[in-house]
Amino acid sequence: MRSFASDNNSGVHPLVMEALNRANQNHAVGYGDDPWTKEAVRKIKETFSPDCEPLFVFNGTGSNAVALQLATRPYNLILCAETAHIYVDECGAPARMTGCQIRPIATPDGKLTPELIRPYLKNFGEQHHSQPGAVYISQCSELGTVYTPEELKALTTLAHEYGMYVHMDGARLANACVALNLSFKELTVDCGIDILSFGGTKNGLMLGESVIIFNPDLKKEALYVRKQSAQLASKLRYLSCQFTAYLTDDLWKKNAAHANAMARKLYEGLQTLPDVQFTQKMESNQLFLTMPRPVIDRLMKSYFFYFWNEAENEIRFVTSFDTTEEDIQSLLQAVKDSF
Repeated sequence: MRSFASDNNSGVHPLVMEALNRANQNHAVGYGDDPWTKEAVRKIKETFSPDCEPLFVFNGTGSNAVALQLATRPYNLILCAETAHIYVDECGAPARMTGCQIRPIATPDGKLTPELIRPYLKNFGEQHHSQPGAVYISQCSELGTVYTPEELKALTTLAHEYGMYVHMDGARLANACVALNLSFKELTVDCGIDILSFGGTKNGLMLGESVIIFNPDLKKEALYVRKQSAQLASKLRYLSCQFTAYLTDDLWKKNAAHANAMARKLYEGLQTLPDVQFTQKMESNQLFLTMPRPVIDRLMKSYFFYFWNEAENEIRFVTSFDTTEEDIQSLLQAVKDSF
């Protein structure tokens, strides 16, 4: 059964598998002192900024936890959207590992704005209250929407004005870049992002992420925080070598462009059907929509996907780099047959 539940359910791109096989040919020094990791670091610096510091970690939750530990102290407040992955889907790991209070903010489209966070920028210097210390955003958002550079700059400008750091969860950053026809650098460094969780697992990698530090003030303790957070792999080359493949010949862009294009085809096909209502703008590789509950129940017998808000009959479809046009047509036919 082909899945539209998550891009995490997709396979590994053949070029990434080739990179893993090459890294497996011989012995290498552990903990990152190997040629594959050094090449991946060089590639990331070339892509983002020569002054950035990348740290390879096991997964997205670990990446977010490491990044937020670097950006906060235990008495800080972390601001995020109410749909944020760190608030909803990480079992409290960032809160536990940072010691911080996480404050969710209601937002109609998964994106924060200066207007939404400004009411929480208070109590500075008041010893009885958590001190605002970091803003967490997802690009793409958990609702599939995309921050523009102008929106990001407005957020980072306000946060920095109040002495706060901005952490971007870039699990689907590639999809956002393709949607806006911009580079990784243009959506991160150039927008004032302080620290990034750079993902690839949803876009063709087997596992692993990179915490990329742009703000030099956050670099000093990075190696120790990664180790203490159980995110330092002994055979680090198996994580890092994937990123070299990912950033070579725009593999990341080709994969994300295909995923976005398949989502667009699915969106266009579903738009023609009765009683299908989209609840969010279609901007990346995620679709959010409502259908009659009996239709959903019948469709779930042949396809795997998730409810987003079961009370509202809202579901989510996600496409990936290996979704085919045949997959899209088969799903559309199954939806039609379920009415």
